[in-house]
Amino acid sequence: MAALLEAAADQAYPAEIALVLSNRADAAGLGRAAASGIPTAVVESRAHRGDRPGFEAAMEAVLAEHGIGLIALAGFMRVLTAAFVGRWEGRLVNIHPSLLPAFPGLETHERAIAAGVRLHGCSVHLVSAGVDEGPILAQAAVPVLPGDTPAELAARVLAEEHRIYPAALGWLAAGRVRIEAGRAVVDGAAAPQGALRNPLP
Repeated sequence: MAALLEAAADQAYPAEIALVLSNRADAAGLGRAAASGIPTAVVESRAHRGDRPGFEAAMEAVLAEHGIGLIALAGFMRVLTAAFVGRWEGRLVNIHPSLLPAFPGLETHERAIAAGVRLHGCSVHLVSAGVDEGPILAQAAVPVLPGDTPAELAARVLAEEHRIYPAALGWLAAGRVRIEAGRAVVDGAAAPQGALRNPLP
């Protein structure tokens, strides 16, 4: 969230951060947003325990009140219903700390180390009804180093999350994203040439 706020502070950025909405009143991001002059709101998920449609209806009322057109999830650890996702199709984006489709769900860094992969990373994707699924807008990879702890690996991944999430949200807000055969295509984005290798031969 902080990276998105920083990006949106640039007047050339194509999206305005118009609201930070949390399902927890104690979320640290609310204070950061308020200090930046961004409106905040809380819809407590605990108050809607066992009633996901009711929780989502309360969120949608707040989103409508603030005229929200795109939703960028950041640390929102709730599974959204297919109905909610369907209403926001193409306008709901998430960041996940793995190179999807590898390691969906939780504890991604621990699982990557345990699996012995040499590259790990993060993915920005449009949200679909499946958990950590949907067309991928951007990915960034980092090496998994010998002796890495989950915390050390997470820190390297987080630095890349802060780079690619603002970029991907900007592409979406600028209308540069289209879906072709279930894949996201970003108009005008350059793809890197060559390959990533770890370890180097």
